[in-house]
Amino acid sequence: MKIGIVCYPTFGGSGVVATELGKGLAQRGHKVHFITYSQPTRLDFFNENLFYHEVDIRSYPLFQYPPYELALASKLVNVIKYEELDLLHVHYAIPHASAAYMAKQILLTEGINIPVITTLHGTDITLVGKDATYEPVVTFSINSSDGITAVSEDLKKDTYQHFPIMGEIEVIPNFIDLQRFKRQKKDHFKKAICPNDEKLIVHTSNFRKVKRVGDVIRVFHNIRKQAPVKLLMVGDGPERVNAEELCRSLGICQDIRFLGKLDAVEEVLSVADLFIMPSEKESFGLAALEAMACEVPVISTNIGGLPELNINGVTGFACAVNDLEDMTNKALYVLDNKHLPQFKKNALSRAREFDISAILPKYEDYYQQILAAQEKEKA
Repeated sequence: MKIGIVCYPTFGGSGVVATELGKGLAQRGHKVHFITYSQPTRLDFFNENLFYHEVDIRSYPLFQYPPYELALASKLVNVIKYEELDLLHVHYAIPHASAAYMAKQILLTEGINIPVITTLHGTDITLVGKDATYEPVVTFSINSSDGITAVSEDLKKDTYQHFPIMGEIEVIPNFIDLQRFKRQKKDHFKKAICPNDEKLIVHTSNFRKVKRVGDVIRVFHNIRKQAPVKLLMVGDGPERVNAEELCRSLGICQDIRFLGKLDAVEEVLSVADLFIMPSEKESFGLAALEAMACEVPVISTNIGGLPELNINGVTGFACAVNDLEDMTNKALYVLDNKHLPQFKKNALSRAREFDISAILPKYEDYYQQILAAQEKEKA
């Protein structure tokens, strides 16, 4: 198949999943064309089946903001037409699904009918999509798609609950490449961070308010009162400054390191003993899955799609949002040497269920289903 993929090219979960999906499809012989405004972060190797088309965003004095949606739609028309794509897969509803609809309508005037699949990732529905400013466009764009997928049962339920969606939403969960995300022998790194054999806790995110980064610091502070621990904070974003100030006010900066954005996050996870994700909303929890693949148990909240991934009492624990006392107690339980080895084993076992080799065929089957439905309509 010749597949077009539209995504955000950043460190965010939707962009990571879309890029890894495209790479996996290319390795299986499909021609994959990425269409976005800059090189996707994870598009980091050469393959004869991978192509990248940059959207040209030009500024004009008339526009206060560059009209990215229009530029993207025009680029989609050109790529679909000249590369003779079989289908278009857009990740994140805004503005990709609406741009895809516009491109599809333009191409129909030329006798080209390109099926469009929209994958919902989370905040495009749970946050941005519910904004009255965008809701009509989000609803129309999703309903105009030929296929719709969501990354968790919870997101599917949430979408039906808040939007009048007419079509069937197929749940295809996020995935992990266990060839990349696996525990590596990094004893020297662990010794440098934890010279006295302290337990190492890790958090990775984009440091937005929804991630409740301050809760990570507070839970760590509570754990630190009862056990020797260190904390690594991976990522960056608007809440980093507040998190650093909180560390200073609690007087625990000496035991916390902010590492910023890292491409090779699996190297950090390889030396971790516990991963903390206290988010107030997660439609799946890709960062938690990456940790579990590196044999790191997870303390998470019990909202969104997280309970579908992090099995309470097995791969870690799922606690109520803002219940810092429960998170602290559960973290101490997991970190106890009597319990930690089994939790690590369970985390890896669970992560294997989401290996790309198991999930990628689900997308291929869905593509074929949508293409078959289009052929049936033509007949």
